Amino acid sequence: MSRRKSPRGRQYAREQADLADALKSAPGLSAFTFDGPWPVTGAHDLLDSMYCADNGRYYETPISWYGLARQFGYASWHQSALFFKRNVLAGCFIPHKLLSRQAFSSFALDWFVFGNAYLEMRRNRLHGPIGFRNSLAKYTRRGSDLDTYWFIQSGLTDHQFETGSVCHVLNPDIHQEIYGMPEYFAGLLSANLAHSADKFRKLYYDNGSHAGCIVYVNSAMADQESIDSLKKTLTDTRRGGAFKNVLLHAPGGGKDSVQILPFSQISAKDEFVGVKSSTRDDMLAAHRVPPQLMGAIPEGNGSFGDVEKAARVFAVNELTPVMEAMKHVNDWLGEEVIRFNPYALLEIPK
Repeated sequence: MSRRKSPRGRQYAREQADLADALKSAPGLSAFTFDGPWPVTGAHDLLDSMYCADNGRYYETPISWYGLARQFGYASWHQSALFFKRNVLAGCFIPHKLLSRQAFSSFALDWFVFGNAYLEMRRNRLHGPIGFRNSLAKYTRRGSDLDTYWFIQSGLTDHQFETGSVCHVLNPDIHQEIYGMPEYFAGLLSANLAHSADKFRKLYYDNGSHAGCIVYVNSAMADQESIDSLKKTLTDTRRGGAFKNVLLHAPGGGKDSVQILPFSQISAKDEFVGVKSSTRDDMLAAHRVPPQLMGAIPEGNGSFGDVEKAARVFAVNELTPVMEAMKHVNDWLGEEVIRFNPYALLEIPK
């Protein structure tokens, strides 16, 4: 038993037939579509395939540390949150003869950015301790025996640290136990979106505050010399010439001889303010930093609440666990090198 087509199906069939006839009768007619949506992840999540390959000397990192370092400066809220946590922690640190403030500051920043931090113990000829020196996490790799570390920098000779001379403090990861991972990893998409929005807006203003358009020229004035002159004038209106006046004389042409047909109004379509606001919230949530501590301004007549109470909660929930994690250096060395003063706002006034 055959099924009859619905009216909508018959209409779609007629439209397809009309399009086919048009393409046959006018070979110059063509059609195209834009690329489809790009998947954020592939068939499997990015982290599902994370592993650390052993090349015979050291383990490769689960993701590119070079790429992670580039993301560091992609968004102001992302970078500022990392610096903020590093600065608060460095402000509580008590210097030690084996670990200076500067070495600890670099050590703490590596831990927040990469989820890994390394301190090399320098020793004298009698094997006595001279002091700790931070080894940049971006270039430090863990050896195949897990106790030896390498400093790998492109263009330079690979350096192998003395076995047992490097203390490695890592933020545990659920996929592997060779390297640590930063806690803000889920917020990198928002950081990239904010970076793309900033870059798009900058190019928009560099282009004279206008988007692309179609310049329609009537055939009455479409001689090659006029077209070349108009093309040069429009090209020169970018950047420095964006706000200059343009005189166009079209003899014998009417008001419709030259038309500018914009693709769209960018100010109404790009949702720049909305993108920046939502990505800011995502990044602060990924870093778990209260917005009032970052200088964020509430929208409308709202309020973020008492900044001192927020600072105390942040210190208890975020700073204290990091301080305790970094005291692994004390266990590794057998001496209390890393010590902290109490966070100032946690002290009870007398």
